[in-house]
Amino acid sequence: MAEPTPAAGGGGLPQFDLAQWPGQIFWMLVIFAVLYVLFSRVFVPRVAGAIDAREDKISGDIGDAKRMRDAARAELEAAAGELAIARARAQKVALDAQTEAKAAAAARQAVEEAKLAEALAVAEARIAAARAEAMSHVRTIAIETAQAMISRLTGAEATSAEVERVLDTALPS
Repeated sequence: MAEPTPAAGGGGLPQFDLAQWPGQIFWMLVIFAVLYVLFSRVFVPRVAGAIDAREDKISGDIGDAKRMRDAARAELEAAAGELAIARARAQKVALDAQTEAKAAAAARQAVEEAKLAEALAVAEARIAAARAEAMSHVRTIAIETAQAMISRLTGAEATSAEVERVLDTALPS
């Protein structure tokens, strides 16, 4: 095998050898054409299909999410409406129960006040009777006291009739 001499090839890199450029350019164009065909017919459509499928999936998911959000909002509004209705019913029931309790308490209070008024009337009647009884004895006690005082102060005995006559003139009835 003969080695190339430095005078024949210039001794440098083959890329810089102008004699080899037509072959390199030919193979570069062949490889470029093959790669272009592969990319344009195989790889790019597959990637584009994957991107389109991904976009469709994302769009579908976003649409589903919007529909779910709208459904959730509708359910929330319905639940809020039902809650407001239930709250109004509960307030009405509480108000009715409160009114009923007040009416029952007023009825019990009226019954108790009637019992108390009756007991008070009975007590007042007993007090009036006791006062009348006591007042009827006051005259007798006054007569007996006056007799005792006269007896003690003067030593003479006064009769009930004499003391009553003096009391009648001193105290008008």
